[in-house]
Amino acid sequence: MRKFHLPLLIFLFMMAAACNSDKKDDKASKNHTDEAGFNYVTYKNDPTGLRLYTLDNGLKVYLSQNEEEPKIQTLIAVRAGSTYDPADNTGLAHYLEHMVFKGTSEIGTQDWEKEKVLLKEISNLYEEHKKTSNPEEKKNIYRKIDSVSQEASKLSIANEYDKMVSSLGSEGTNAFTSSEQTVYVNKIPSNELDRWLTVESERFSELVLRLFHTELEAVYEEFNRGQDSDGRKQYQAILEGLYPNHPYGTQTTIGKSEHLKNPSMEAIHDYFNTYYVPNNMAVILSGDLDFDTTIKKVNDAFGGYKQKEVIHPSFPEAEPITAPVEKEVFGPTSESVYLAYRTKGVGSEDQKKVILIDYILANSQAGLIDLNLNQQQKVQRASSFTNFDNDYGFHMLYGMPKADQSLEEVKDLLIAEVEKIKSGAFEDWLIKAVINDLKLSQIRQYENASAVAYAHLDAFIHFQDWEENLKFLDELSTISKQELVDFANAHYKDNYVAVYKRKGEDPNITKVENPGITPIQLNRDKESDFIVEFNKTESPALQPQLIDYKEAIRESETKSGLPISYISNETNDLFNLYFIFDMGQDNDKELALASGYLDYLGTDKYSPEEVKQEFYKLGINYFISSGTDRTYVGLSGLKENLPEGMKLLNHLWENATVNEEAYGKYVKQILKSRQDGKTQKGNILFNGLMNYGKYGEDSRLRNVYTASELQKKDPAELVQKLKDLRNYKQRIFYYGKDLENAVTSLDQNYKVPTVLKEYPEAKTYTEKENGGNVYFVDYDMVQSEMLFLAKGQNFDPKNMAATSLFNTYFGSGLSSIVFQEIRESKSLAYSAYSSYQMASEVNKPNYVMAYIGTQANKMPQAVEAMMELMTNMPEAEEQFQAAKEAALKQIAAERITKTSIFWNYESLKKRGLEKDMRKEMYETIQDMSLADLKTFFNENIKGENYDVMVIGNRNEVDMNALAKLGEVQEMDIDFLFNYEKQVPAAQVQM
Repeated sequence: MRKFHLPLLIFLFMMAAACNSDKKDDKASKNHTDEAGFNYVTYKNDPTGLRLYTLDNGLKVYLSQNEEEPKIQTLIAVRAGSTYDPADNTGLAHYLEHMVFKGTSEIGTQDWEKEKVLLKEISNLYEEHKKTSNPEEKKNIYRKIDSVSQEASKLSIANEYDKMVSSLGSEGTNAFTSSEQTVYVNKIPSNELDRWLTVESERFSELVLRLFHTELEAVYEEFNRGQDSDGRKQYQAILEGLYPNHPYGTQTTIGKSEHLKNPSMEAIHDYFNTYYVPNNMAVILSGDLDFDTTIKKVNDAFGGYKQKEVIHPSFPEAEPITAPVEKEVFGPTSESVYLAYRTKGVGSEDQKKVILIDYILANSQAGLIDLNLNQQQKVQRASSFTNFDNDYGFHMLYGMPKADQSLEEVKDLLIAEVEKIKSGAFEDWLIKAVINDLKLSQIRQYENASAVAYAHLDAFIHFQDWEENLKFLDELSTISKQELVDFANAHYKDNYVAVYKRKGEDPNITKVENPGITPIQLNRDKESDFIVEFNKTESPALQPQLIDYKEAIRESETKSGLPISYISNETNDLFNLYFIFDMGQDNDKELALASGYLDYLGTDKYSPEEVKQEFYKLGINYFISSGTDRTYVGLSGLKENLPEGMKLLNHLWENATVNEEAYGKYVKQILKSRQDGKTQKGNILFNGLMNYGKYGEDSRLRNVYTASELQKKDPAELVQKLKDLRNYKQRIFYYGKDLENAVTSLDQNYKVPTVLKEYPEAKTYTEKENGGNVYFVDYDMVQSEMLFLAKGQNFDPKNMAATSLFNTYFGSGLSSIVFQEIRESKSLAYSAYSSYQMASEVNKPNYVMAYIGTQANKMPQAVEAMMELMTNMPEAEEQFQAAKEAALKQIAAERITKTSIFWNYESLKKRGLEKDMRKEMYETIQDMSLADLKTFFNENIKGENYDVMVIGNRNEVDMNALAKLGEVQEMDIDFLFNYEKQVPAAQVQM
């Protein structure tokens, strides 16, 4: 299942919820008591193997086993989010999430008794600040806050929590807040469970709001990033329309600007004391764990927390939407329309029917939107998705227009597809196919320990009985087509909210002053008593496990002599099959164009829509893609359907028929995609500017067909190119259970010539020398973003260990030097990082890279801070040792499994390597000192001459400050991508 979803949707439903029910099927769930007296529940036919415990204080503990790697996905969840923010303190839950990383009276302090006096003074000043309306008085109070905070920072120790969890070898340390949840995330080596529990038990025992005003400024930078996200603004407008009198629509997770600038530390403490109690929390652990010993340890860590009654706020029932609600938002990005219908929430009967309708409309293969709008190229792109919270949910459809199309026309086309559901104009087999697709997706999800943890998280947050989750897909099977039709007619009327995202200046942007924060003391050379004792504790040893690729990847071949690399799937009955051609766009630029065209073609037997339907009936995904140096054709799905899937793929490959009209639309779609891409700041910075910084004018990015060249192409030649592809040298990778069956299917359904063609010679691109240039793109945004780029030495495997350790210590992660200095100490950016990036190919150069995203009025200070770090690496022995320990433990806990074995080996070979390098890296890092890392820095980073890529609003950015970095060249976006200037749609001749 390959369904498109909006980036703003934090969660795709993972085994969607069912209602709370007092009725239990004793055969489906079972109560147990272990030898230590802990009670737990298990569930019949549960693919996650969940044991659900409830401690005496009400804390829920979800445990599940997955021994694929010696790691545990950990989630600590609180049933509290922005929905429960006080109306005059919006953003509180999210800001609290940030502050839980700041430590306690034990973590992060040199002298708590002295520090708490200053923190109380700061809290009182904020209350005074909040009550004062006079702007000058507010500034005076803020200056006092800044002054007292400076004194308090002399007693604090920044990032002690991050240093400790980093030293465990933790990955993905983070947290997130949404409407009804705040969740804290780590993935730890399984041998570090005891030490992780030690830290987390202390962390959640109390709230200390230290380093408050600098973190508040970081949150405001996050607010600014939201102002620069047109998609987020459009999404929020949908919520405002759907829920005009409910916090879902009236309160954003990030909060209102005036509330962020007028916080109350007392209100944050009240929120913590209300909701961060054990009977409103869950500890979710999924991975390599022992049930009985783990629950004892969790109880020791959290069982002493005191239970407290929690009453979640309730809200009046929303009034029905009786007429369309239409809104507009404006910004620089490409246009789109969101169309949403409000539904009942998690556990309702609505949810089941809406999910079925959603996948009948859009499942990325054979939905009505997929076939009638995307396949027939009636829009640029369209899809749909659902979201369900405790009180309400929604079903959203969205679409992007073609070059000659209005947003209103796209909206009408989306509604027309809904009308087909209401009239029953969809195939009877589609409901069953959707349910099978969902089951297949569930199998894939539950292979992964992290996916299992997030599924259990959903159950907890929504007060779900896991037993009902397990029955959910079977219950979908009982819904008839007529029931869906009746439901659609009753619920999908003129009761929608439509939000049009139009290009233009946003009149609602909030401009912010630079508050002029005095950099706080980091005290990175200090340690609390807690961390001193923590560092004395030891964990059981965990050693790296290396891969012998020659042994792990078995070799076979077809009767026609095609080599097959094979890895057995020991987990389930799914397969992946790839035809690999070691040539791509560098060899033949037309390959990518032809590969995309195939998606719109049928055969002499099937229409293009019928091709998609036939694959979907089989539960098989197929694809063809062409990269720079390789082209892949592939299948995936249930192994028993491989023969039919291979037969269908072969039929399409051999018998694809030319469609002139489809090609004309395809070209228009490409040209519109180019125009849309030029409006995306991430694409401009990390694609356009970065490529120009590396290659100059001769790059793959700029080696594109012009509009006239695309229009003059003969689509018959493209189809023939795809058919001829199978005449070239190729190899096969198969991951599955039954190699013999796969080989037989290939022999019967895939014929190739006895002698295969050699690949055309590939075009090469040479990286230019960096230094002294500032490439600037003017873009309507609140923040400014910049990349510093310097070309380094060619790839050398001897530097792999030092690179890994350097990036951990210096540039990446919450406890890195760059993050601490630029965000924690100086509050100059929400996001700042640096890395030494090793080349992915032999004889290719490495790169030094640094990134800052900040308010335009902070940019000169942020640049100065970053350049100082890139010139003189701060030396902190304790932090180095923590980084070293983290790097070693991450290597020791890493397991390369399943298809990753093959793809890792492919990557190694591109670097000229044949063996797993982790043993050498591990031993090298073990012997490295801070002096060794400083030598690496001096030889590879210090003194580099950077090109600087900048995107920002010309009217806000200090261009004089940029000129100090080099010669400023304002870049034309069309030039960066080598596109022609946009021609009005009416003038484009096809």
